[in-house]
Amino acid sequence: MTNFTNMNRQDQQAYLMKPIIDELKQVGGQSTAKDLKRAVVESDENIPENILTMYKTSRKGRKYLPFNFAFNFAISNLIMAGMLERPKQGIVTLTEKGRQYNGTSEELSTSVYEISLPQWQEKINKNKKVKNSQKDIKEDEAITDEEDWKSKLLDALLSLSPAKFELFCRGLVTKMNVDIDENIGTKLTGDGGLDGYGYIRTDDFRTARVAIQAKRWDPSNSVSSPEIDKFRGAMDKFRAEYGIFITTSTFTRDAIKASRAGTRVITLIDGEHLLDLVAKYELYVTKKVITTYELDDFFEDKD
Repeated sequence: MTNFTNMNRQDQQAYLMKPIIDELKQVGGQSTAKDLKRAVVESDENIPENILTMYKTSRKGRKYLPFNFAFNFAISNLIMAGMLERPKQGIVTLTEKGRQYNGTSEELSTSVYEISLPQWQEKINKNKKVKNSQKDIKEDEAITDEEDWKSKLLDALLSLSPAKFELFCRGLVTKMNVDIDENIGTKLTGDGGLDGYGYIRTDDFRTARVAIQAKRWDPSNSVSSPEIDKFRGAMDKFRAEYGIFITTSTFTRDAIKASRAGTRVITLIDGEHLLDLVAKYELYVTKKVITTYELDDFFEDKD
């Protein structure tokens, strides 16, 4: 099997169609496009684990995620072929045709393209000035403002010192209603492998202890299962009921399995999810338009 990143764009789109259908069946037929994309990457060993943080730079200097291009066009082709529908923005649903499909990946892509490619051509013929074809759309035309600003944020996070990145992560967890302990996990050494510790009220009477781990890693290096095991050991030391592991990188599939083992599940926040949470809580970023944010001066001081 050829590595996914070595395929050309149309082959990548064709390859993704079957995993998309399979994952939607697995989750009951409907999902957000973002969750679906993450699930496809997590479950398919032919797709690199860090592909959701593998940004590239276009000829005009803008950053983008090539995987988004392939994934979004796979979705569009499946919709054109009547396998999927989009009831509202950001949501993807299996149709009856999609639910009933049981063929191979090659059979699926062949049958989909027989229907979708003539539709792309029809769009081109209707308006020669608008490039709607998968082949005709160039990198810069496919780059979204969201991809552009998020790549800048990721670069800014990677440039922070370890201490400041840990501070940033504690700030994020505070936004998520965790009360940070001022004495545990706030020093660079001597905190038993923790980068933060706090308390969260799970109901009207019970407060749970939360351990935090922050790894400012290059996206090319995924967090492995031994790192999860070490973190779980630190959780044991401080009797934490919950764990939150935050990284600018990604997690290996073994690390994801390790986080779900045992009685205490560890919440994993990878680079892509981290960028989403920064936008959601507007942590050291200022909202400019619906999908674009301007980085605050927090990131300018590297101390």
